[in-house]
Amino acid sequence: MRGNRAVAGARKISRPGARAEPAADACPVGRGPDGVWRVTGVQEARAVLRSHDTVQAGLGVETTEKLPSFYRRPVLYRDGPEHREDRRQTARFFTPRRVGEHYRPVMERVAEAQLTRLRTAGEADLTHLAFRLAIAVAAEVIGLTDSRPGIQRRLEAFFPDRPFGRAGFTSAEGLRTLARQNRNWLRIYAGDVRPAVRARRHRRRDDLISHLLDEGCSAGEILGECITFAAAGMVTTREFVSVAAWHLFTDADLLAVYRAAEEPERLALLREILRLEPVIATLRRRATADLELGGAVRIPAGAVVQIDIEAANLDARAVGPDPERVRPARAGQVARGADAPPVLSFGDGPHRCPGADIAVLETDVFLRRLFAEPGVRMRTAPRVSFQPALGSYELREFHVEIAD
Repeated sequence: MRGNRAVAGARKISRPGARAEPAADACPVGRGPDGVWRVTGVQEARAVLRSHDTVQAGLGVETTEKLPSFYRRPVLYRDGPEHREDRRQTARFFTPRRVGEHYRPVMERVAEAQLTRLRTAGEADLTHLAFRLAIAVAAEVIGLTDSRPGIQRRLEAFFPDRPFGRAGFTSAEGLRTLARQNRNWLRIYAGDVRPAVRARRHRRRDDLISHLLDEGCSAGEILGECITFAAAGMVTTREFVSVAAWHLFTDADLLAVYRAAEEPERLALLREILRLEPVIATLRRRATADLELGGAVRIPAGAVVQIDIEAANLDARAVGPDPERVRPARAGQVARGADAPPVLSFGDGPHRCPGADIAVLETDVFLRRLFAEPGVRMRTAPRVSFQPALGSYELREFHVEIAD
């Protein structure tokens, strides 16, 4: 099986240049030769992410800073009181009650539809099944429920497997990249956002687009928010579903624990897998004032701080022994009410992913049904590639089948 590791419970994704498990006595905060401060400890990372003296850096924030002052930036790129108020107003879309009452039925319906595809064909690319599930659930939250046919194709073109290259006006490649990006923006706007906006101008619904219209947002501003939520709620969830399935297919003991567990234990086990395999490896912040971490390190105002999520999630001070392995016992302690390991796969602080609980539940809804299928097995392990701009991995060509 291509790309599979023999060690059960071990990390399957090896990012280029990734460091091994940090030494117990390693300094969790350090300044690199490029002037960027790097944080590899959970406690120190949480202090940076929760601080009101930091703002977003990276993830294209430099581009949004060039937008006119009257243009409302997507929530990902806002900070301070404006950002906190926006998160307060949209929190109702992510409450446990709403997840259970509104989104779970969608998850179950779409998961069953994907398994029907698998049963009918006898085999399928699991990443395609996972992406259809993630699109349907995130679309319900956002309000992209009036799309023309082809939303998956449009999103795959917008978030390609491989980077386009750097956009710009100084080279033929840059011009081609810029034209392609603009064309993909327009396709999503025409095929997905505009129909949803038109429908909600006629009649509001209880979703994000209706909220943005009530806030007076233009169609262009709504497009920006939709793309941001699509990246967070559709693209990363596809990878989460796929990597969790990969672990379960290749670890019989882990799969037995998952199959026998009740929902709280299953959800905790999925979080434990994601702790080891965070989709996004790094987050960046810029300090707006001096930051003191642990009373021993002072990061000056204006400095860029990079949170190494992958390394921090292996901080034994926070997660206990064998941090480099998936341990059902660790997940079981969480499910029984013990303090959850303060891992950072969904971020932390004001910008923590609001849809974390949605992503974990839809992963469980799908995988519980998948692994209940008689004869289901992995035919080929997934192909792994990376998006350097996001520090994320992508799994593709993950073929599963139902054996006779």
